[in-house]
Amino acid sequence: MTKYVYDFAEGDRDQRDLLGGKGANLAEMTNLGLPVPPGFVITTDACRAYLAGGAEPEGMADEVTEHLTALESTMGKHLGQADDPLLVSVRSGAKFSMPGMMETVLNVGLTDTSVHGLASQAGDDRFAWDSYRRLVQMFGATVLGIDAEHFHDALEAAKAAKGTKNDLDLDAGDLATLVETYKGLVREHAGRDFPQDPREQLDLAVRAVFDSWNSERAHIYRRQERIPADLGTAVSVCSMVFGNLGMDSGTGVAFTRDPASGTRGVYGDYLQNAQGEDVVAGIRNTLPLTDLERLDPSSYQELMGIMTTLEQHYRDLCDIEFTIERGKLWMLQTRVGKRTAAAAFTIATQLVDEGLIDLDEALLRVTGHQLAQLMFPRFDPDAEKELLTTGMNASPGAAGGKAVFDSETAIAWARRGEKVVLVRRETNPDDLGGMIAAEGVLTSRGGRTSHAAVVARGMGKTAVCGAEELEVDVRAKKFTTASGREVHEGEVIAIDGTSGEVYLGEIPVSASPVVSYLETGEVDPDDELVVAVDRLMSHADARRRMKVRANADTGDDAALARRFGAEGIGLCRTEHMFLGERRSLVEDLVLAETRDEREKALAALLPMQIEDFTALYRAMAGLPVTIRLLDPPLHEFLPDLTELSVEVAVARERGELTDEQEALLENVRRLHEQNPMLGLRGVRLGIQVPGLFAMQIRAITRAAATLAEEGVNVLPEIMVPLVGTVQELQAVAAEIAQVVQEPESLVGGAPVEHQVGTMIELPRAALVAAQIAEVAQFFSFGTNDLTQTTWGFSRDDVESSFFSAYLDHGIFGVSPFESLDTVGVGELVEIASWRGREVRPDLKLGICGEHGGDPDSVHFFHRAGLDYVSCSPFRVPVARLEAGRAEVQHG
Repeated sequence: MTKYVYDFAEGDRDQRDLLGGKGANLAEMTNLGLPVPPGFVITTDACRAYLAGGAEPEGMADEVTEHLTALESTMGKHLGQADDPLLVSVRSGAKFSMPGMMETVLNVGLTDTSVHGLASQAGDDRFAWDSYRRLVQMFGATVLGIDAEHFHDALEAAKAAKGTKNDLDLDAGDLATLVETYKGLVREHAGRDFPQDPREQLDLAVRAVFDSWNSERAHIYRRQERIPADLGTAVSVCSMVFGNLGMDSGTGVAFTRDPASGTRGVYGDYLQNAQGEDVVAGIRNTLPLTDLERLDPSSYQELMGIMTTLEQHYRDLCDIEFTIERGKLWMLQTRVGKRTAAAAFTIATQLVDEGLIDLDEALLRVTGHQLAQLMFPRFDPDAEKELLTTGMNASPGAAGGKAVFDSETAIAWARRGEKVVLVRRETNPDDLGGMIAAEGVLTSRGGRTSHAAVVARGMGKTAVCGAEELEVDVRAKKFTTASGREVHEGEVIAIDGTSGEVYLGEIPVSASPVVSYLETGEVDPDDELVVAVDRLMSHADARRRMKVRANADTGDDAALARRFGAEGIGLCRTEHMFLGERRSLVEDLVLAETRDEREKALAALLPMQIEDFTALYRAMAGLPVTIRLLDPPLHEFLPDLTELSVEVAVARERGELTDEQEALLENVRRLHEQNPMLGLRGVRLGIQVPGLFAMQIRAITRAAATLAEEGVNVLPEIMVPLVGTVQELQAVAAEIAQVVQEPESLVGGAPVEHQVGTMIELPRAALVAAQIAEVAQFFSFGTNDLTQTTWGFSRDDVESSFFSAYLDHGIFGVSPFESLDTVGVGELVEIASWRGREVRPDLKLGICGEHGGDPDSVHFFHRAGLDYVSCSPFRVPVARLEAGRAEVQHG
């Protein structure tokens, strides 16, 4: 029979799949002998069974009773008993941290009767009523689904009646009255009374946590963070300890290192006379953790010792939640802490220097996504700026946009192409959609451990929190600075998540120092972050098996890619060379009706192509350059049929129609395609238009021959696009064999050294790869088109039509154009690779779609045995890092 409930002492940190991150780490701290309040965990198995069947699985209730009875025995009191009640917290905890996305209920067990027993035992009426009002508020919002604003408004009204803005100024009588108000809100909005049975409270709270796994905000967060939707959440039931028992009590969040920069030191927030949700919700501005040394030296020293123990045990930055109850320290949670990209690189190398991990492990502690974040620009330090205020530097970066004051506006404006900065008093989990849409987040309350800060760091979003000089008026859609300056919705602001500064207006940006390092290789020994990036990039390069090339169509792009570490060009799209002013030459070629017209157009194109390829070869001297023969969807190089039809009709009506216009319309109609992406393009165009590919092959080999005579080592690879049958490739290969023998293409009397291969972008090509490999010396997987043709998608259409709905419904976890569909498209890649190498063991395999720069896809290509990936120049460092990580992780 499945076991659904585990005591903390029964688990350990390796059981995150079963106990969730929170439960597994509470168990680990219990086993380490740290001061953890007793409790138990209801497993993710129970959650999945509940969500599947709509009810608690058989046997779970009995197990909860058994563990609750044991907990009551340990604590010497019963849940909700009248004279000395046991109270518990009910908290979510999935395998992967999802801060604030699911439910928490504190003080479960308080009732109209037991609140008096709690007051008597604590000797503090205010504490008891404060705890009760928190329970009714949390229970009403999270379990009964009442809009939290109703409780917020009631609390604000109580404070206004008292003439204060601080909830600590409300006395026991005020809070008792507030409890009655809250209970009235429950009756009004939930249609029932607040439950007075402690076990009913517990059971309903557990179900609410299970249900919150499928809440909209949890769904959005999982999609953003690519967390699987079928994991479920565990529930931790923990005996309550109280930080709201007076000024000798409190609650806090601590980090063993700065999660923003990685710097060693004491980082965190502390609130006296508060419960844990007050810190992460940001409803009161916190004290820095260092102040705890003055307020409670004994607890501070014990906490510092525990933080050291945990960091050395987990060998990583730890994020810790704790409560002090009248001078007694209790540990409520630990986890490997979320951190910024900069902190990830810095901490990884620090831990190597401290002997806790090796360089291989350090490489696994960083990601290509984080490296990409470090390449984002920063505000130009020399630009003129109008400073509005300064808050806490919660998540670094430079972000600017129009100020918006609610998530709905942020999402709507971002969808229409506006850059926005979300401004709130404090964010809550319901703001997640707006945080994703915004360039950055600014709050007037909260600290580095508030919801806004933690979520922004996890997403790589810039955030400034706790800018307490700002008066944020969400209803009026404005904020006011200390000097009286009002900033209204739609005005542009800029926030610096590194310094915490907030500016009015747009500010120019400058290149990141990490980009400068990646381009030049120069390391400033005083820049700890650049030193860390250099160490890990160097190790990734030393460890990786796969080469990294770049997609580049110009000499400048090729030179940039090489500076970023590209080891050749994996894709030169020659059709891109004929956009703009040259477009008419391709139009002339395609529309040519006679041999003379066609040869005239080809003759005009040849010297241009020689010049283009010469620039690429010079930039990549000594490295391979893969050139794809012309692959234009015809509509890109022909006049628009509708516009031309109107033009001809108007000319005919005016009696001004020429024979040339009429002939052009006739030709365009003849060549018009309903689906140009699956029409006359690639190898089909090369066979249909005699001399087209021959012209390009001449340019490729003549440019190579000229540079070879100058002593420049050139390694051209000629790639034939859209091949679906070996006969197509044979036809072009025969043409290549003839052209390379022409005198202008010879070096020392011999043809230029070159390879002939094809792009695998059709499912049929993957399936008949064994036949194609008899001719091809290399395969390059065009995963953009392979994804389109496998799925039957037109990328230009579907991404703007139904993809968002597919993502919202969980049909896609991520767009298959963003990260490779390894099950479907990936299977074709593996089939083609295996079948091709069965025929030609030395077949070179690469990938040149945009997936070549996607971190997750790079790992798949490594496992599939590809020789290289190719991506845009700015993604080359990301691919280098991930290729190294793939070797360490998968071997």
